[in-house]
Amino acid sequence: MTRPMMQAVRVHRYGGPEVLTLERIPVPTPASDEILIRVHAVGVLPVDWAYRQGLMQKHVPLQFPFIPGSAVAGVVEESNIKGFEKGQAVFGRASHGACAEYVTTTVKTIAHKPEQLSFAEAAAISGGATTAWMALFAHGGLEPGQRVLVHAAAGGVGSFAVQFAKWKGAEVIGTCSTANVDYVKSLGADTVIDYKTTSFEEVVQDVDLVLDAVGGETLERSWSVLKRGGTLLSLVDVPSEKKAGELGIHARFSNELAPNEVFQAIAQLMAEGKAKATIGKEFPLQDLRQAHELCQTGHGRGRIIVRIAE
Repeated sequence: MTRPMMQAVRVHRYGGPEVLTLERIPVPTPASDEILIRVHAVGVLPVDWAYRQGLMQKHVPLQFPFIPGSAVAGVVEESNIKGFEKGQAVFGRASHGACAEYVTTTVKTIAHKPEQLSFAEAAAISGGATTAWMALFAHGGLEPGQRVLVHAAAGGVGSFAVQFAKWKGAEVIGTCSTANVDYVKSLGADTVIDYKTTSFEEVVQDVDLVLDAVGGETLERSWSVLKRGGTLLSLVDVPSEKKAGELGIHARFSNELAPNEVFQAIAQLMAEGKAKATIGKEFPLQDLRQAHELCQTGHGRGRIIVRIAE
């Protein structure tokens, strides 16, 4: 049986945004352990352009051509999986790319979308909210009353980390640029440090947990603010085990994929109004190159969204 055609962005070689090509290809057929999703929205993540440039090749070798993206929200079109029926709204992390009108995926990292969330909000959860949740709770063991320092608190991960830590009952300190101070305060941070005017290590001490999404110099300066027995989690660099041992600190690289139970828990919190997704700029599928260019600058507030279906 001939499959209908659809629009999809594909990458045929590593490179800059120019390698993102809009094409017409057949709608994929879901395998026995997959569902087919009609895509409504896709979240653009920094890892998307890292894959496109080949920076993740050692960790995740990709076969050309591939469809970029993973953070997806849409409606089930075909299903071979019990509990995922045609017409149900879902979201999560797609296993075969997301920037297409239809994508197939397993359901290990797919959850049902609450009615209270828009498709754009749901597409912002994977890679931002899930990364923050796994770092704070699965790796950091965050408890009520602890003090947390969140670097890049206005970013895609940091903005959720501030909200989740505050919801848990922690005291939250966030660092950000001057333009985002009020925004980070609105997320619930108890203290906000403008890194352009103040060195955080001069005003912060005895922190139980540091969540670092910046790396480099910021990571190195973070050791001194942790209390003995505290935890340093980096999303971009691997902290020194030797230095951690000398200081009596737990330190690790935090970048573990979340199961669908975590997706569902986060969506429920958002549906209850206890956390929110900030949508930055939205692009149509044909403008994915511009979306990648904006994401690669590392600036901006909230998640970049690609809208595919209304």
